[in-house]
Amino acid sequence: MNIILLGPPGAGKGTQARILVENHGFVQLSTGDMLRAAKSSGTDLGKRVAEVMARGDLVTDEIVIGLIEEQLDGEAGRHGLIFDGFPRTLAQADALEALMLSKGRKLDAVVEMRVDDDKLIDRITGRFTCGSCGEVYHDTTKPPAVAGVCDECGSNDFVRRSDDNAESVQVRLMAYYRSTSPLIGYYHAKGLLKSIDGLGEIGTIADEIKQALNL
Repeated sequence: MNIILLGPPGAGKGTQARILVENHGFVQLSTGDMLRAAKSSGTDLGKRVAEVMARGDLVTDEIVIGLIEEQLDGEAGRHGLIFDGFPRTLAQADALEALMLSKGRKLDAVVEMRVDDDKLIDRITGRFTCGSCGEVYHDTTKPPAVAGVCDECGSNDFVRRSDDNAESVQVRLMAYYRSTSPLIGYYHAKGLLKSIDGLGEIGTIADEIKQALNL
Protein backbone atom coordinates (compact mmCIF):
# COMPACT_ATOMS: atom_id res chain seq x y z
CA MET A 1 0.00 0.00 0.00
CA ASN A 2 1.31 3.45 -0.98
CA ILE A 3 -0.08 6.52 0.77
CA ILE A 4 0.35 10.26 1.18
CA LEU A 5 -0.08 12.05 4.50
CA LEU A 6 -1.51 15.49 3.73
CA GLY A 7 -1.97 18.42 6.07
CA PRO A 8 -0.54 21.78 7.14
CA PRO A 9 2.75 22.11 9.03
CA GLY A 10 2.38 20.89 12.59
CA ALA A 11 -0.59 18.63 11.85
CA GLY A 12 1.34 15.60 13.10
CA LYS A 13 2.19 13.94 9.80
CA GLY A 14 5.70 12.99 10.91
CA THR A 15 4.47 11.44 14.15
CA GLN A 16 1.82 9.36 12.40
CA ALA A 17 4.28 8.33 9.68
CA ARG A 18 6.62 6.95 12.35
CA ILE A 19 3.77 4.96 13.89
CA LEU A 20 2.88 3.46 10.51
CA VAL A 21 6.52 2.57 9.93
CA GLU A 22 6.89 0.93 13.34
CA ASN A 23 3.57 -0.92 13.43
CA HIS A 24 2.88 -1.78 9.81
CA GLY A 25 6.22 -1.96 8.01
CA PHE A 26 5.81 1.08 5.78
CA VAL A 27 8.85 2.92 4.41
CA GLN A 28 8.73 6.68 4.90
CA LEU A 29 9.98 8.71 1.95
CA SER A 30 10.81 12.12 3.36
CA THR A 31 11.91 14.69 0.81
CA GLY A 32 14.37 16.22 3.26
CA ASP A 33 15.92 12.86 4.16
CA MET A 34 16.24 11.88 0.50
CA LEU A 35 17.94 15.17 -0.37
CA ARG A 36 20.43 14.87 2.49
CA ALA A 37 21.24 11.27 1.56
CA ALA A 38 21.60 12.12 -2.13
CA LYS A 39 23.91 15.05 -1.37
CA SER A 40 26.51 12.70 0.10
CA SER A 41 25.86 9.68 -2.16
CA GLY A 42 28.31 10.53 -4.93
CA THR A 43 25.85 9.53 -7.67
CA ASP A 44 25.25 11.76 -10.68
CA LEU A 45 21.89 12.80 -9.29
CA GLY A 46 23.43 13.31 -5.87
CA LYS A 47 26.05 15.63 -7.36
CA ARG A 48 23.28 17.67 -8.98
CA VAL A 49 21.54 17.93 -5.60
CA ALA A 50 24.77 19.01 -3.91
CA GLU A 51 25.39 21.70 -6.54
CA VAL A 52 21.86 23.10 -6.26
CA MET A 53 21.96 23.16 -2.46
CA ALA A 54 25.44 24.72 -2.46
CA ARG A 55 24.06 27.60 -4.55
CA GLY A 56 21.18 27.98 -2.10
CA ASP A 57 18.64 27.31 -4.86
CA LEU A 58 15.45 25.30 -4.53
CA VAL A 59 15.69 21.70 -5.72
CA THR A 60 13.56 21.23 -8.83
CA ASP A 61 10.58 18.90 -9.06
CA GLU A 62 12.52 16.93 -11.68
CA ILE A 63 15.28 16.17 -9.19
CA VAL A 64 12.86 15.16 -6.42
CA ILE A 65 10.98 12.86 -8.81
CA GLY A 66 14.36 11.37 -9.77
CA LEU A 67 15.12 10.67 -6.12
CA ILE A 68 11.73 9.04 -5.64
CA GLU A 69 12.31 6.93 -8.75
CA GLU A 70 15.58 5.66 -7.23
CA GLN A 71 13.67 4.65 -4.10
CA LEU A 72 10.97 2.88 -6.12
CA ASP A 73 13.63 0.95 -8.03
CA GLY A 74 15.49 0.05 -4.84
CA GLU A 75 14.67 -1.76 -1.62
CA ALA A 76 12.12 0.83 -0.49
CA GLY A 77 9.97 0.03 -3.49
CA ARG A 78 9.32 -3.46 -2.14
CA HIS A 79 7.39 -2.09 0.84
CA GLY A 80 4.37 0.10 1.42
CA LEU A 81 5.43 3.73 1.00
CA ILE A 82 4.48 6.89 2.88
CA PHE A 83 5.15 10.08 0.93
CA ASP A 84 6.10 12.79 3.43
CA GLY A 85 6.54 16.36 2.22
CA PHE A 86 5.74 15.50 -1.39
CA PRO A 87 3.69 16.33 -3.40
CA ARG A 88 3.07 19.93 -2.38
CA THR A 89 1.59 21.22 -5.64
CA LEU A 90 -0.75 19.98 -8.34
CA ALA A 91 2.16 19.78 -10.80
CA GLN A 92 4.07 17.57 -8.36
CA ALA A 93 0.98 15.39 -7.86
CA ASP A 94 0.70 14.86 -11.62
CA ALA A 95 4.41 14.04 -11.86
CA LEU A 96 4.19 11.55 -9.00
CA GLU A 97 1.18 9.83 -10.56
CA ALA A 98 2.99 9.53 -13.91
CA LEU A 99 6.06 8.08 -12.21
CA MET A 100 4.05 5.55 -10.23
CA LEU A 101 2.19 4.42 -13.35
CA SER A 102 5.46 4.03 -15.26
CA LYS A 103 6.61 1.63 -12.51
CA GLY A 104 3.36 -0.33 -12.44
CA ARG A 105 2.53 1.19 -9.06
CA LYS A 106 -0.26 3.38 -7.76
CA LEU A 107 -1.33 5.46 -4.80
CA ASP A 108 -3.85 3.65 -2.63
CA ALA A 109 -4.93 6.45 -0.31
CA VAL A 110 -4.31 10.06 0.72
CA VAL A 111 -4.90 10.77 4.40
CA GLU A 112 -5.82 14.40 5.09
CA MET A 113 -5.14 15.46 8.67
CA ARG A 114 -7.64 18.28 9.30
CA VAL A 115 -6.83 20.94 11.88
CA ASP A 116 -8.18 24.19 13.33
CA ASP A 117 -5.71 27.01 12.65
CA ASP A 118 -5.81 28.57 16.13
CA LYS A 119 -5.34 25.23 17.86
CA LEU A 120 -2.60 24.33 15.41
CA ILE A 121 -0.71 27.55 16.19
CA ASP A 122 -0.94 26.75 19.92
CA ARG A 123 0.35 23.23 19.23
CA ILE A 124 3.33 24.41 17.19
CA THR A 125 4.40 27.33 19.38
CA GLY A 126 4.40 25.08 22.45
CA ARG A 127 6.37 22.18 21.03
CA PHE A 128 10.02 21.29 21.57
CA THR A 129 12.16 18.23 20.96
CA CYS A 130 14.95 16.29 22.59
CA GLY A 131 18.16 17.27 20.84
CA SER A 132 19.59 13.79 21.41
CA CYS A 133 16.85 11.33 20.38
CA GLY A 134 14.27 13.56 18.65
CA GLU A 135 11.36 12.81 21.01
CA VAL A 136 8.69 15.51 20.65
CA TYR A 137 7.20 17.35 23.64
CA HIS A 138 4.75 20.21 24.29
CA ASP A 139 4.65 22.79 27.05
CA THR A 140 1.09 21.93 28.13
CA THR A 141 -0.07 18.72 26.46
CA LYS A 142 3.07 16.61 26.68
CA PRO A 143 5.77 17.89 29.03
CA PRO A 144 8.53 15.50 30.15
CA ALA A 145 7.61 13.46 33.22
CA VAL A 146 10.57 15.08 34.98
CA ALA A 147 11.11 18.70 34.00
CA GLY A 148 14.22 19.11 31.89
CA VAL A 149 14.82 15.38 31.42
CA CYS A 150 13.86 13.44 28.26
CA ASP A 151 11.54 10.51 29.03
CA GLU A 152 13.15 8.38 26.32
CA CYS A 153 16.91 8.89 26.66
CA GLY A 154 17.45 10.95 29.81
CA SER A 155 19.08 13.83 27.96
CA ASN A 156 18.85 17.41 29.22
CA ASP A 157 19.30 18.83 25.71
CA PHE A 158 16.01 20.29 24.46
CA VAL A 159 15.60 22.45 21.36
CA ARG A 160 12.89 24.60 19.77
CA ARG A 161 12.70 25.48 16.11
CA SER A 162 13.44 29.15 15.52
CA ASP A 163 10.37 29.44 13.29
CA ASP A 164 7.98 27.89 15.81
CA ASN A 165 6.40 31.24 16.65
CA ALA A 166 2.95 32.59 15.79
CA GLU A 167 4.13 34.92 13.01
CA SER A 168 6.20 32.27 11.22
CA VAL A 169 3.43 29.68 11.59
CA GLN A 170 0.94 32.05 9.93
CA VAL A 171 3.30 32.46 6.97
CA ARG A 172 3.76 28.68 6.67
CA LEU A 173 0.00 28.14 6.86
CA MET A 174 -0.62 30.65 4.09
CA ALA A 175 1.96 28.89 1.91
CA TYR A 176 0.18 25.59 2.57
CA TYR A 177 -3.27 26.96 1.73
CA ARG A 178 -1.97 28.65 -1.41
CA SER A 179 0.03 25.76 -2.87
CA THR A 180 -0.84 22.48 -1.17
CA SER A 181 -4.47 22.59 -0.06
CA PRO A 182 -5.72 22.29 -3.69
CA LEU A 183 -4.49 18.68 -3.47
CA ILE A 184 -7.41 17.93 -1.14
CA GLY A 185 -9.89 18.44 -3.97
CA TYR A 186 -7.55 16.79 -6.46
CA TYR A 187 -7.36 13.54 -4.52
CA HIS A 188 -11.02 13.68 -3.48
CA ALA A 189 -11.94 13.71 -7.17
CA LYS A 190 -9.78 10.62 -7.66
CA GLY A 191 -11.57 8.82 -4.82
CA LEU A 192 -8.39 8.51 -2.74
CA LEU A 193 -9.01 11.02 0.07
CA LYS A 194 -9.53 9.92 3.68
CA SER A 195 -10.09 12.77 6.18
CA ILE A 196 -8.99 12.46 9.81
CA ASP A 197 -9.23 14.88 12.76
CA GLY A 198 -5.58 15.81 13.24
CA LEU A 199 -5.97 17.44 16.67
CA GLY A 200 -6.94 14.44 18.79
CA GLU A 201 -4.71 12.27 20.94
CA ILE A 202 -1.82 10.68 19.04
CA GLY A 203 -3.06 7.14 19.72
CA THR A 204 -6.62 8.02 18.72
CA ILE A 205 -5.45 9.55 15.45
CA ALA A 206 -3.29 6.49 14.77
CA ASP A 207 -6.32 4.24 15.29
CA GLU A 208 -8.45 6.35 12.94
CA ILE A 209 -5.78 6.21 10.25
CA LYS A 210 -5.51 2.45 10.71
CA GLN A 211 -9.28 2.10 10.25
CA ALA A 212 -9.33 4.44 7.23
CA LEU A 213 -6.62 2.36 5.56
CA ASN A 214 -8.15 -1.00 6.61
CA LEU A 215 -4.88 -2.07 8.19
